[in-house]
Amino acid sequence: MVPEAQVGEEMHKLASRLFPICRSITGSGVRETLTMLQEYVPLTLNEVPSGTPVFDWIVPREWNIRDAYILDPQGNKIVDFKRNNLHIVSYSVPIDVELSLAELQKHLYSLPEQPDAIPYVTSYYEEQWGFCLTHTERTKLKNGSYRVVIDSDLKNGSLTYGELIIPGQTEKEIFISTYICHPSMANNELSGPVVTTFLAQWLARMPRRYTYRIVFIPETIGSITYLSSHADAMKRNTIAGFNMTCMGDERAYSFLPSRAGNSLSDRVARTVLSHRHPEYVEYSFLERGSDERQYCSPGVDLPIVSIMRSKYNTFPEYHTSLDNLTFVTAEGLRSSYETMKDCLLLIEQNYFYQATNLGEPQMGRRGLYPTLGGKVPEGQVRMMMHILAYADGSNDVASLSSIIGVAPWELYPALGTLRSAGLIRG
Repeated sequence: MVPEAQVGEEMHKLASRLFPICRSITGSGVRETLTMLQEYVPLTLNEVPSGTPVFDWIVPREWNIRDAYILDPQGNKIVDFKRNNLHIVSYSVPIDVELSLAELQKHLYSLPEQPDAIPYVTSYYEEQWGFCLTHTERTKLKNGSYRVVIDSDLKNGSLTYGELIIPGQTEKEIFISTYICHPSMANNELSGPVVTTFLAQWLARMPRRYTYRIVFIPETIGSITYLSSHADAMKRNTIAGFNMTCMGDERAYSFLPSRAGNSLSDRVARTVLSHRHPEYVEYSFLERGSDERQYCSPGVDLPIVSIMRSKYNTFPEYHTSLDNLTFVTAEGLRSSYETMKDCLLLIEQNYFYQATNLGEPQMGRRGLYPTLGGKVPEGQVRMMMHILAYADGSNDVASLSSIIGVAPWELYPALGTLRSAGLIRG
């Protein structure tokens, strides 16, 4: 078991191990990633065959790549997949041809506004091929004949995902989803899986009221695939959930609400962030862009939100080689891990409390109130009196936190005292 004081460093070490793997929405890179995560948590791996209908989609053919490069007219290897797996357009079909520079340019991708970054480009559902490189490298290309080699295959196989169910006292569930389909990018890809992995370890050790359903999936097609066989049960049992992505940098926190905007997940996230990270930025669901699109879609309507650091598609490193293990830090990962723990603890503690007495109870004879009169008591005594004033069965802990104006974790000791004294039930 990793000491909590070292969890940030250990998450960063795991991200460093995973970083070189070439992942996509299917293939050996996904399996290698999930197999490595099984060293940390007991994931069950599931394979869904290519061609399987999943709602309005079809599980695509499996893609695997072994090598890809471009040789310039002098025979120099100028773009090399083995040096950086972002150099290849994901799902590129195999090819071995000689091309002129003009013909090659039709298959090259770079970012003039970020000339030293390699972009991340995909083509999952249309068969084509391409290479990504820095714009600085691209402008140096000279006329002549270039050899292009992509050693890949695209054939029937399966889509792979990992699942972990951590049972609780009830069948009601908290859903946690993260994706494992991007190649070497640290924040947009690996921060979510590594924080989720260590969060799962923590959950397995703690007493739990709720059951936790945790999935590691390829983005979009993975969530659609998972929902196609689990949506009915999840709609019955899911009371809250989180889409885990972009959790590793040290910039301001971001919050993307559910489509409804008022679920338990929304209330818990806003409560925790307002006390832990009051500078956080709240986005509209209109600015969605990850798997919340599927989990919150009409007819599914799960209460899924995203707590992030820099939101996807808002930071300059996004979907480029600049999203690296320097941008993602041990401290950034640790802070996100602690924030998510606060959210899950609040859900676990989020009872609706009802006072058991009519009128204000006699606190003094229970040892809960000063025996000498005078000034209005402060601190925990005052907190208990506030809780009793609003414990009418309609306010949960998140509501009490908002009404009283204190962080929920400041309420937990007072709530425990009142419960032990039999003055509230929930």
